[in-house]
Amino acid sequence: MKISLRLAALLLAGATALPLAATAAPLTPAQLEAAYAALDDEYHAYSFYAAVIETFGPIRPFSNIIKAEQTHAARVIALLQAEGAAVPPNPYADGSKSLPAVPASKAAACAIGVQAEIANKALYDENLLPAAQGNAALTRIFTDLRDASQLRHLPAFQRCAG
Repeated sequence: MKISLRLAALLLAGATALPLAATAAPLTPAQLEAAYAALDDEYHAYSFYAAVIETFGPIRPFSNIIKAEQTHAARVIALLQAEGAAVPPNPYADGSKSLPAVPASKAAACAIGVQAEIANKALYDENLLPAAQGNAALTRIFTDLRDASQLRHLPAFQRCAG
């Protein structure tokens, strides 16, 4: 019985990480706009955390969370590609959009991370998830990204900020 439960849990966990099915409902214009907004948010977080790492070295929690941000962006990119939509490059990487300056201390950088993760929850709850309504794949991605932000990233930054 235990083996069956473990196998079911593994299969269920793997199912959420599988690529989108070709039969997923097409995105509406509002859902596509929300996907682009989510990607921009992930690009922003990734780029700021990369700047912090460039300044202070591969310090935690930035060195861990940047990998998650990369995975989050990849999920949104996979959705856009499945949709046949253009995938924009990271505008923070080439300076098209600006980032906040990296502060002088790790604790101050973590405090910016705290504020960013709080803003992330508001973005998903107030804008992106309502726009995703009616598209199960998009709703799942947005819910997963919001939950990772709130349940893992925010507490890590709060601990770091002291």
